[in-house]
Amino acid sequence: MLKKFLIVILLLLAAPFMVALFIKSDYEVSVSRTIDRPLDEVFGYLRLLKHQDEFSVWAKMDPNMQQHFTGIDGEPGFVSAWESSNPDVGKGEQEIIAIVPGKRIDYALRFIEPFTSNDSAYLITEPIEDGSTLVTWGFVGHMSYPMNLLIPLMDVESLILKDLDTGLANLKQILERQATPQPE
Repeated sequence: MLKKFLIVILLLLAAPFMVALFIKSDYEVSVSRTIDRPLDEVFGYLRLLKHQDEFSVWAKMDPNMQQHFTGIDGEPGFVSAWESSNPDVGKGEQEIIAIVPGKRIDYALRFIEPFTSNDSAYLITEPIEDGSTLVTWGFVGHMSYPMNLLIPLMDVESLILKDLDTGLANLKQILERQATPQPE
């Protein structure tokens, strides 16, 4: 009887590891939003990585986080590093790795704490005939085995998608408000 009990316990402990073998390790999410501003204006704003502090959900999680910048903002090689005692923010850095003027900005994301991960993100801008701009913000992530089990358990893709969508809503509000003449 004890032997059967131990076998059941071992199977229960091994089950998540067996399930993780069949769960994807890579994921990608993206969301788009129309900004009622011309492409040049939108891309010019997005090009500066420091501006993400104004619209990104993650940047607002800890207003007291320490930030360090190296390089020239708006150019490949510019790095924005952060460190926070808030475990939801942790420690890491984001680097502009490529810019296609007026079209796309690619980023490397290096998370150090509370977990290590090397992921990527991108912003794509597309002009719309009415003079507005379609902005797509995407995130490409990887969770190695057995941590990939967290992708469906925590619904990682939906969580990131929600944060990206909120960030784009914030961006829309910032850029469209800047364009509206203020009453005197």
